[in-house]
Amino acid sequence: MRQQIIVSGIGGQGVLFLTRVLAEAALETGRDVLTSETHGMAMRGGTVISHIKVGDFRSPLIRRGQADIGLFLNAGNWAVHGDYMKPEAGVFMNASAPGDHRRIDATALAKASGSIVVANLVLLGFALTEGSLFCEAVSVEAVLRRISQPRQLDLNLKGLRAGLNVNRK
Repeated sequence: MRQQIIVSGIGGQGVLFLTRVLAEAALETGRDVLTSETHGMAMRGGTVISHIKVGDFRSPLIRRGQADIGLFLNAGNWAVHGDYMKPEAGVFMNASAPGDHRRIDATALAKASGSIVVANLVLLGFALTEGSLFCEAVSVEAVLRRISQPRQLDLNLKGLRAGLNVNRK
């Protein structure tokens, strides 16, 4: 399977951690993976985008109009990075208001789970329920158990599970 994924957000939203989780999940399942990120002003709340290519690729950058999956940690980033998506792409957004694409208020669910810092994992869990990502929840959980800071592990798992349980209610 070949898959091109972008993760878009604002500095401090966990774009880079989510990118690492997905890259490690690819390795966990025996797949090749390339990543690249642009985060120039991220430390000051600027826009961040990560490119993740799973499968046999030569370059880590995704061309505009070629991404299969988009994880938008901030719905406002659609205006900035939406043109990376294929017309038939799976687009998942952290948004409290209804609108286009698959939306979930990941921030509210993260807060209910204990901290807004896991909104990225809530969104990932939600995307995993659709079955369009290259990996499954069990692989992501294994990665979280391996790479999370010990004091953050339980919270990370709660965030992921909050997203996984959205469609089960």
